[in-house]
Amino acid sequence: MNYLKIFSPATVANVSCGFDSLGFAVDAIGDEMTFTKTQEKKVKITDITGANLTYNVDKNAASAVVKKMLEDANADFGVALTIHKGFSPGSGLGSSAASAAGAAFGANKLLNNKYSNLELTKFAMFGEEVACGSAIADNVAAAVYGGFVLVRSYEPLEIIKLPVPNELRAVAIHPQIEVKTKDAREVLPSKIALSDAVTQWANVGGLISGLYTDNYQLISNSLVDIIVEPHRKKLIPFFDNVKNSATKAGALGAGISGSGPTIFALCKGDVIANKVYQSIKETYKDTGIDFEMYISKVNPDGMKILNSN
Repeated sequence: MNYLKIFSPATVANVSCGFDSLGFAVDAIGDEMTFTKTQEKKVKITDITGANLTYNVDKNAASAVVKKMLEDANADFGVALTIHKGFSPGSGLGSSAASAAGAAFGANKLLNNKYSNLELTKFAMFGEEVACGSAIADNVAAAVYGGFVLVRSYEPLEIIKLPVPNELRAVAIHPQIEVKTKDAREVLPSKIALSDAVTQWANVGGLISGLYTDNYQLISNSLVDIIVEPHRKKLIPFFDNVKNSATKAGALGAGISGSGPTIFALCKGDVIANKVYQSIKETYKDTGIDFEMYISKVNPDGMKILNSN
């Protein structure tokens, strides 16, 4: 393979109760990236559209990952890549993760699938560190593996792919404001009550059990975050209005995607998802804040090859 074009999905991380440990890939939005082998053993970015990102190979999450992988594999070729951002950086939908994970996937195809998904996740985590200073796995793992994932351990890294009930749908609203990950981290408490920790652990277990058994009521009961959301929601205007609107329209639950400002809702089936979409839209349209909305299946496969030769 000398050339390929891929789709790298947006992702929702934390998923209410699973702070830094749960994530899932979406189908409706993501990045498109191309990778072309070159004789010159260098990595270069030839075009970026959709966002104002650096062309500096060592500071761009995508090119930094490709460079690291080619060096690790002692490749006898270089790569020219293009990046089209299909959604905004800083949205809470894993923008840098889509770039980093897409880069790992694309480079691996040119390297004849030398690396496993776990190894690709580690390379993509390096891209996350380049982009935002932290080698976090939840978004990149969801993009690499597809579907729902659990980051069970960082030392050593262990990723568990979870099943996705067929009727599960995601609705998301992205208010056009910026919430910096650094700020979202700083509002979190350094200590929590043991009783709160027990409740949160039980919700994570319940959510995972619900995914395995297609138990939508259990999923709904478990989509509760009593540790992070109460502190972070203050950074997102009208969060409670959106959450209440979503649940009244039939959503299984709603919460903050990543560090925000995007708010996601999980729903059973297309009919309810459309009702939730319209309800959230009505709730937010008079706030004076511009917003984008998405409705999507959970993406079970993650990356998609759009073209290759």
